[in-house]
Amino acid sequence: MRRRRHSARRFTHSLTTRLVAAFLGALLALAPIPAFAFSRIKDLVNIEGIRDNMLVGYGLVVGLNGSGDSLRNAPFTQQSMQTMLERLGVNTRGQTMQTKNTAAVMVTANLPAFGAEGSRIDVSVSAMGDAKSLQGGTLLVTPLFAADGQIYALAQGPVAIGGFSAQGQAASVTRGVPTAGRIANGAVIEKETGYKLAGEHSLRLSLRNPDLTTATRISGAINNFLGTRVAVADNPATVTLNVPANYPNGVMGLLSDIDQVKVNPDQPAKVIIDEQSGVIVMGADVRISTVAIAQGNLTIKVDELPGVSQPTPFSRGGQTVVVPRTRIQVDDEKGHRMAVLQDGVSLQSLVDGLNALGVGPRDIISILQAVKAAGALQADIEVIG
Repeated sequence: MRRRRHSARRFTHSLTTRLVAAFLGALLALAPIPAFAFSRIKDLVNIEGIRDNMLVGYGLVVGLNGSGDSLRNAPFTQQSMQTMLERLGVNTRGQTMQTKNTAAVMVTANLPAFGAEGSRIDVSVSAMGDAKSLQGGTLLVTPLFAADGQIYALAQGPVAIGGFSAQGQAASVTRGVPTAGRIANGAVIEKETGYKLAGEHSLRLSLRNPDLTTATRISGAINNFLGTRVAVADNPATVTLNVPANYPNGVMGLLSDIDQVKVNPDQPAKVIIDEQSGVIVMGADVRISTVAIAQGNLTIKVDELPGVSQPTPFSRGGQTVVVPRTRIQVDDEKGHRMAVLQDGVSLQSLVDGLNALGVGPRDIISILQAVKAAGALQADIEVIG
């Protein structure tokens, strides 16, 4: 009998423990959890020395179906053709050239940071003269130069464009941009940049969005991950990383390890306004002090609805006349009231308050600028466009 009572007590105690645990779990599930937008370090910084290099060159596109440069309006095209033909043993100096199957173009490309000699890259081709289209053209061998004046790649190949142009005697149509195109794998790398990453003993990490707090968090996360102080935040835009001696796989091993370390980046309170398109972007940390906002526009609408007055049937001397009728509507938006935004409201409350006024993006821009001028907006306003 005692054993049964003892077993019943243990069962009751176990059941009570399970119920309490389930209740606490439900409370924890309902409790607000702070949201953190963690990002990998590789998505927040650029490594000094690992960068693309811009290349540019001048060349000729041939094989156009009468849509190239008119040599009278583009003398540089004619000079380039004469120079090219002279290199091939053809003398055309002093001759009149009237072809429209050639166009002078600028060729641009990006040389990857560690592009190997002999590998290929894409190039973009853009007309310089009055060519109508580059469709069906072929770019002749064009050297591509870097900022140091040296040749790093050679480009050549058929040009693919994303538009077209057609015209007749009385009409014409153009889709896209037929005077610009692209050549996939159209350039061969002839010279490497020569940057030796493996020989570096100290690297600089450049933040894509400079911020003092984010730089400090990145250096702290790297030091905690490696267990030693190797990263120092020099300023809001740069973190210096010293490569530990005898680190496995050296610089490449260190960078591949810290690339996956996650950091919660901070962002300043900022409002971005595009005046041209009316786009407004506000950060999550935008706050305002207590302020009252009222918005109203005076709208006057005038409609002309002329009527016709005709004489009665069989009347003598009557005339049909036009009777002017004007309808005027005035909307001074008396129904719109002043809204009060409390101190320290969040972004959601700010948006809800502005939407409650029934204003559009254009008016919101004016309101935000007025609130900033009043000193109640605790954020920077950046106008673009």
